[in-house]
Amino acid sequence: MEKLKAAHKTKLAAQADELLSRSSKPGSLSTSSSSVSLHKMAPSHRGMTYEIIERQLEVGDDGLTPLPSKWAETDKNAGLEISADGQDVKFVGPSKTLDHEAASTRSDNPMPAQCGIYYYEVSIISKGKEGMIGVGFSGASASLEKLPGWEPDSWAYHGDDGKSFCAATPGKPYGPTFTSGDVIGCGVNFMKGCAFFTKNGVFQGNAFRDLRDVRIYPSVGMKRPHAHLSVNFGQRPFMFDIDRMVSREKQGILDEINAANVSNLHPTLNKDELCKALVAQYLSHDGYVETARAFAHEIRAEATALRGTHDVKLEGYLSVEEDHDAMNRQQIRTAILDGDIDKAIKLTNTFYPHVLQENPQIYFKLRCRKFIEMMRQSTDFLDNSTSKQTKSITTNGHSTAVSDDGFEPDMDLDEPITTKDGGQHNGDDWDRMDTEEAVGGDNWGLKYQTLLEVIIRYGQELKHEFKDDRSKHVTETFTDIFSMFSYPDPRKSPQGKLLESEQRVPVAEGLNSAILVSLGKSSSTALERLYKQTVVLVDMISEDGGPGSFINVRNLLQSSRKSWQR
Repeated sequence: MEKLKAAHKTKLAAQADELLSRSSKPGSLSTSSSSVSLHKMAPSHRGMTYEIIERQLEVGDDGLTPLPSKWAETDKNAGLEISADGQDVKFVGPSKTLDHEAASTRSDNPMPAQCGIYYYEVSIISKGKEGMIGVGFSGASASLEKLPGWEPDSWAYHGDDGKSFCAATPGKPYGPTFTSGDVIGCGVNFMKGCAFFTKNGVFQGNAFRDLRDVRIYPSVGMKRPHAHLSVNFGQRPFMFDIDRMVSREKQGILDEINAANVSNLHPTLNKDELCKALVAQYLSHDGYVETARAFAHEIRAEATALRGTHDVKLEGYLSVEEDHDAMNRQQIRTAILDGDIDKAIKLTNTFYPHVLQENPQIYFKLRCRKFIEMMRQSTDFLDNSTSKQTKSITTNGHSTAVSDDGFEPDMDLDEPITTKDGGQHNGDDWDRMDTEEAVGGDNWGLKYQTLLEVIIRYGQELKHEFKDDRSKHVTETFTDIFSMFSYPDPRKSPQGKLLESEQRVPVAEGLNSAILVSLGKSSSTALERLYKQTVVLVDMISEDGGPGSFINVRNLLQSSRKSWQR
């Protein structure tokens, strides 16, 4: 670290010496506008005021990205010539004859998103032949062999036809054409994710939208000889009143804040009552109806004893809804937690016919969970057989001890497989998983082999059902669950944790949330949202105080989360 610091100081000293030597030369930019002699103009129509220096700016101690200050000599097409001060650019190469061939350049620094709104202007000194000029912005990966907007990761307003071009898509009519003597402004509103242009100080409207998480540079391009542009990155007053636009944006944000209703941020319940209300609403929301009812009864009894009266009214979330919907969701949740996926699908299609059709990702998870439950059953079969230790057979390439006793599966193997639309597969022997009936005897090896065959056929049917879905999630899920076949004991495979009963909980919660959304209710509880907001708040605070200062708070939150999940 010491060596790095010493090298950095040496580099800064060399740059300072170079700047000083250049400032003594006649006509040097530093002579007329160095950090010593540059006149700081009033902020009228300037946007951001800063001093020009002849070196690459670095990110300051405040973490702010440096502003664009000139066209980058190292980031331009060979057919362009940039002036000594970096403000002017001319087309000096041969005329570009191909339709989409041109020459472009970018600024030395990207537009800092911290500005909220960034704006710059370009004066058209000479349009050249045909006036094929583009003004806009682009990412660092965009080609400099075409006009901005004709390449992916670039956007621009073109002067010859007045169209706006976005990331190589066909141009759209946008504004008037522009020519020699015009001043074209380009602005990006990072808060709203949109971009706009001006002509001679007149706002032309938003040209592009959905600009999110972009790192973009001011960029211009031209196609014909004698084209000459001059840029204003804030060194001179702007023709467009950008300060007024920024003020309006600020005022709009303030008005929105002032109009917000904060009355609900101050709950009428005290801390103890609020905590109990959050727990009661969580229980009712997630389908634990009986538990929620017992909890509310206990709170009512406690309040009655403390207040000495039987007339106790529970406020807020403590009014548990004892309706058919909650009971139905509880039945579905219980079926999933018991590993009976077919029953859960059947109940869902009965009570909420459109939920699985409108949420194919939930249906996919249920079907895959059915496969996992079948694999889990095969491991239970192995446990049951090895406990007897009577003889060994080889099944699926692995040696397993078996017993002469019968096998009673935990899952109802006679239940037909239920599809999303509520239909059932009938007539195929692999749909029926009653191994006792399939083999008719007490041979454990044949029963286990039959069970594996049934699982394989179910997996084939499952993969065929989703053969048209080539999304990454579906592909990776199939790889994970089918890989368990490669291990003598699936529980010892890398995906063995899927067989744990705790893995049923996310599936049950996902289906429960989908049902609630279909009913127009919130998919999450107030307690869950409060927990997530608290975690974010702790993360934000700990950035200044250090993670160690909040280690106890984090542990408390983690233990609390485990408690209310149980």
